[in-house]
Amino acid sequence: MKVLHVITGLGIGGAEQQLRLLLRHLPVSSGVVTLTNPGAVAAGIEADGTPVTHLGMAGNRDLGALPRLARIVRQGRYDLVHTHLYRACVYGRTAARLAGVRRVIATEHSLGETQIEGRPLSAGTRALYLASERLGISTVAVSPSVARRLADWGVPPARIRVVPNGIETDRFAFDAAARRRARGALGLPDDAYVVGGVGRLAPGKRFDRLVRAVASVPEARLLLVGEGGHREELLRVARECGAAGRVLLAGACEDPPTAASVGPSLPELLAAMDVFVSTSPDEAFGLAVVEALAAGLPVLYVACPAIDDLPPDAAPGARRIGESVPELISALRGIRDARLVRLPAPAAARHYDIAHSARQLMSLYDQSFHGTPSPAKRESPRP
Repeated sequence: MKVLHVITGLGIGGAEQQLRLLLRHLPVSSGVVTLTNPGAVAAGIEADGTPVTHLGMAGNRDLGALPRLARIVRQGRYDLVHTHLYRACVYGRTAARLAGVRRVIATEHSLGETQIEGRPLSAGTRALYLASERLGISTVAVSPSVARRLADWGVPPARIRVVPNGIETDRFAFDAAARRRARGALGLPDDAYVVGGVGRLAPGKRFDRLVRAVASVPEARLLLVGEGGHREELLRVARECGAAGRVLLAGACEDPPTAASVGPSLPELLAAMDVFVSTSPDEAFGLAVVEALAAGLPVLYVACPAIDDLPPDAAPGARRIGESVPELISALRGIRDARLVRLPAPAAARHYDIAHSARQLMSLYDQSFHGTPSPAKRESPRP
């Protein structure tokens, strides 16, 4: 089986790094086309042994990209096309049909309650999505919550399959030596109370509230892992709150690291933290929360379908909180005073191991060829 993955871009981001992880575990011959931005994740995918082609798409209305992409599909003699992210789903489904490939699967990574890939939902966005969705054979949702949103949007439930995001769980196991190395590299004292977060530095992530909360816990320091256009605004808020010296923006972190990677890895950065916080009120999955749980961290989160879709005892170290800064301050103080020790990886982290997700996806690939999934590859939707 030859599979072509089409994705909008390959800068560092959740969907992009999820594709790289899947490629490391899928037992098929694969190629990747990125419509734009062949960034750090593209280099990582190529370092892992999968070729990446940059389509050079000029913008959302670059219709010339369609014949170029169709030509790649046709010349590569691909059996199946798998698309990721909104623009790639629209163009990739259409190009596959032009190339004569009818086996097209799309993964919806980023459909929130009110936005898709950080952009507000609109009637036009929905209409274009649904028109192109009919050109494929199924749409994969990364969580049951996303599956419900797709159905509410108008995607026929019979065409929706849930294949959750995943992580290489064992890589995130807590390592005391890694904690010391990471703190040393970042200039964080061994005894500091470090509050952490991971994600794009964008307004929708609400990291400004985390900055304000940490500013009100004098002994706390904030370590944010990620990059984005909101960076300077977060630094301004930190200065305004008198906490500039206690807020560290570590930049984006490619995961898994490659030979060209510099600085601490993501598991090492999580090891350096004492508590993990996700302040985003609208998530499609919540991958960073799962990674933090695998690292044994206590977790505070505003929205995380990955946890809320599981039984309550699947993630005993995770606690849902409201969006207000005072509630966050109280929660941070409570965890500080409790002096919690590292927890073992909970059932939730094991449930979302990437190997399970890859097997579920392979079952869907097989079904597209043979009509029914192999019994040996069926997966339970619950841990």
